[in-house]
Amino acid sequence: MADAKIIDGKAFAAGLRARVTDGVAALKASHGVTPGLAVVLVGEDPASQVYVRSKERALVELGMNSFDHHEPADMAESDLLALIDRLNADPAVHGILVQLPLPKHIDTQKVLARIVPEKDADGFHVVNAGLLATGQPGAIVPCTPLGSLLLIRDTLGRDLKGKRALVLGRSNIVGKPMAQLLLQADCTVTMAHSRTVDLPAECRRADILVAAVGRPEMVRGDWIKPGATVIDVGINRVAAVGINRVAAAEPGKTRLVGDVAFDEAVKVAGAITPVPGGVGPMTIACLMLNTLAAACRAAGAPVPAEALIGAAL
Repeated sequence: MADAKIIDGKAFAAGLRARVTDGVAALKASHGVTPGLAVVLVGEDPASQVYVRSKERALVELGMNSFDHHEPADMAESDLLALIDRLNADPAVHGILVQLPLPKHIDTQKVLARIVPEKDADGFHVVNAGLLATGQPGAIVPCTPLGSLLLIRDTLGRDLKGKRALVLGRSNIVGKPMAQLLLQADCTVTMAHSRTVDLPAECRRADILVAAVGRPEMVRGDWIKPGATVIDVGINRVAAVGINRVAAAEPGKTRLVGDVAFDEAVKVAGAITPVPGGVGPMTIACLMLNTLAAACRAAGAPVPAEALIGAAL
């Protein structure tokens, strides 16, 4: 059996970003509106700083307005809530993103709930989660699940009816919304997690396997149904090893791996996303898409098809 097709998330994301750029230009021309995203970073977490810089750079590249709020780690919760209130009221701001994790003295759920649902660019608000779960129009979908769905569609086509899908991981950010998207696509969906009995056997039943559990290379090659489509959401930094992955790690050297043992899985799956270069680039591209969609809704303009649940499904 030939090795799996490598799903090039980087290339797909580049195409999506180009379509978003065109949408931004069209909205400016038709309604005089420039989509704007406010990115709020509290503290100096190194990984968060990298992510925020990437998002802010993408906004500028796509012709959007970036409203940057980099706040100290000791910012009071009340001050953060007041900032969100100001952003909610600002008509130039169409999307609000609060970079997680927040410092421990701040209640994350209280902060996310303070963002008005129509400006919830990450799709984490309970109203957006409820709209997605009930299949109602207007839901803003979390970026990583939406990007994963678009990659699945690009690989298997629009008609996913009857496919067996397994989502490994039950987080509110990825696992649960991913399952909802696949259910709405008429897949038969299994939610699996650390307490699932005989997890490898459950995985082997899946035509579509989405791994979002946050454990390096947990899913082995013999867990995968031959020919299945594997979407690896995991991004885990581990010690680097030699070329044959047996040699001792070089001190201080690291590499990125997913939740799937890629070298094993690629020999069994029909298609698979790599790490890096798979789902990761789609997350920021879909954040830009969500921001454009929010601006279109605010202006009464047509929303890009990829951002509409019915159209995406």
